[in-house]
Amino acid sequence: MIDIGIFVVSMAVLIYGADFIIDEGEKIANHFHISPFIIGATLIALGTSLPEMAVSISASYKGSADIAVANVIGSTIFNISLVLGVTFVIAKNISPSRDLFGHDSSWVLFPIFVFMLMGFDGVLNTIDGILFLMLMVAYVMFLINSHRLESENKIKKDQENFKWFSAILFLLLGFVALVGGANQAVISAKNIATDFGVNEWIIGLFLVAFGTSLPELVVAIKASLKNRADMAIGTIIGSNVANFTMVLGISAIVNPLNVDFATYMFDIVTAVLLSFMLVFVMANKLYNKSVGLVFLVVLILVMQNSLSQL
Repeated sequence: MIDIGIFVVSMAVLIYGADFIIDEGEKIANHFHISPFIIGATLIALGTSLPEMAVSISASYKGSADIAVANVIGSTIFNISLVLGVTFVIAKNISPSRDLFGHDSSWVLFPIFVFMLMGFDGVLNTIDGILFLMLMVAYVMFLINSHRLESENKIKKDQENFKWFSAILFLLLGFVALVGGANQAVISAKNIATDFGVNEWIIGLFLVAFGTSLPELVVAIKASLKNRADMAIGTIIGSNVANFTMVLGISAIVNPLNVDFATYMFDIVTAVLLSFMLVFVMANKLYNKSVGLVFLVVLILVMQNSLSQL
């Protein structure tokens, strides 16, 4: 009963944390004439990637390369299939002003192909890690440059007095609540599952990947309900870039990561296929409930296949 109570409270903290992040992120976007997509792809994406970073860096430090790499691949799968699937299903209207296909489709595919190229020799070493971090810097520079090009799109400025102190304070509180809530939700969910006799391997397989994607999921749901689905899409694209560049980059610098493509083949192929599906959706502007359901069906099939391998 205690774990159930902790789980409920953790989810409430997650939701309130997401509220803070979206509200303050929107204020910053309005104040600096930045589109909600770019705020989602940078500030919010980096914040919601903190759980993946903590898990992968810790795993790398402890010599558990499998967990570090699998966490990034698994989070990518969950981010696209679950988070965007839910976003498309619940959002009333998704009509980004930004040309997502023209601007961002390459960043959906490029990081995962760089990962495959660098890991082809079976290891991600320190040099690979530095190159990953350089790629993250390139992504941020690209977004800054694209913001300058988009500045003609006259985003309405917030007429209220913008207060830096309160904006940063509430943003930090939101991230602390988001990461802390996600961590406690996973721990309590694991305890509940164990009490019900669920296999620990299954718990680790699904709860770690799902748990590290939980911040993105809650932020995406709250953003969609507030008609900010473009912020949710930006968060997912930015989060996936951060996972393959910053998270893997720092993990590889901490400790070289062995990459067994034979072991990860199904998961890597799934992540690549989902990335191509997302690019197809962006190219045809298919931001609707039908596509959301397709993403969720893919997730169910992936989970069913993983369970059949036990």
